[in-house]
Amino acid sequence: MALYTLNMDSVQLSAVPPTRFTSLGVREREHLQRALQEKIEVIAAGTMVLTEEYGQWEEARRRIDLLCIDKHRQLVVIELKRTDDGGHLELQAIRYAAMVSAMTFQQAVDAHQAYLAGRGHESENAEARIRDFLDVPEGEVVLSNKVRIVLAAAGFSQEITTTVLWLNNQGLDITCVRLQPLRVGEQFLIDAQQVIPLPEAQAYQIAIRDKASLQQRAETTGRDFTKYEITTSFGKSTGLPKRRFMFEVVREAVKRGITPEAINHAVPWRRTTMFVRGDGTLSGSDLMAQAEKDPGRYFSDDEELFRVDGVTYAMSNQWGATTEEAAKNVIQLLPAGAVTYRAMGAE
Repeated sequence: MALYTLNMDSVQLSAVPPTRFTSLGVREREHLQRALQEKIEVIAAGTMVLTEEYGQWEEARRRIDLLCIDKHRQLVVIELKRTDDGGHLELQAIRYAAMVSAMTFQQAVDAHQAYLAGRGHESENAEARIRDFLDVPEGEVVLSNKVRIVLAAAGFSQEITTTVLWLNNQGLDITCVRLQPLRVGEQFLIDAQQVIPLPEAQAYQIAIRDKASLQQRAETTGRDFTKYEITTSFGKSTGLPKRRFMFEVVREAVKRGITPEAINHAVPWRRTTMFVRGDGTLSGSDLMAQAEKDPGRYFSDDEELFRVDGVTYAMSNQWGATTEEAAKNVIQLLPAGAVTYRAMGAE
């Protein structure tokens, strides 16, 4: 995107020609890295700088330009280049991300404490600073195993952008920020633009990536990890797995006077496996013992049992691919709008 100056007297636009960091005498570490660590939100919003030039691993030959942490307790590896093609940023960053992925919270604290000391702030408490940023004043802090990567350069070659797009589709989280140097009179300007993923499409791309991951897991394991949001007379519940979603549908039906036998009739393929029953008002443990069933395969806690006309019922918690079809069949027994729901994907 070109930038222009506007002359108010002549009412004319004049293009600001791009330049190069080398032409401006800008060095990576001495100028670019130093400036960005003081205002890291320019290239990595919502992060905190832990340290710079980090290389505390065995036989390390290179160092991470900036190592940060975000609000989700994810480490963020930031690599900088002043070149127009980005060099081999992505390959370096992936190696670094792998190396720091096992970092513990205490190691992060130690790295930040050394960073503060190197900047003349020995008296500051690194752990307190990190906890304040994470909003975790006390208790154990476990860093995420996932590591984000931010690549910042004057430009990116097609080789890098193609690689990054492919890696993001494989589940990595890599952001590319173009830092275009400009000179207007005696001033040096930097136009910082996130180019991958495009900010306008970032949420969509993440959703697509998560959906693809969910589908792959389902295909690999044969399981469907879809979660549900449901609203009944008992209230609204979100993030329910299939078994709990089906239980809430049946609970509403029983409350409205639909008998377990009628529910069973609506789900004929589960006629012999949907409920276990016992005469009388029984506890969950008594019902399971009487029926000689594994309580782990039923909603068998006392508050989960259904007691209808002198009979106690426990519903199976084993639900698979036909769960939503079964739920729809039971919902059809109820007044319109008694139960509403939507699939939420996987958590």
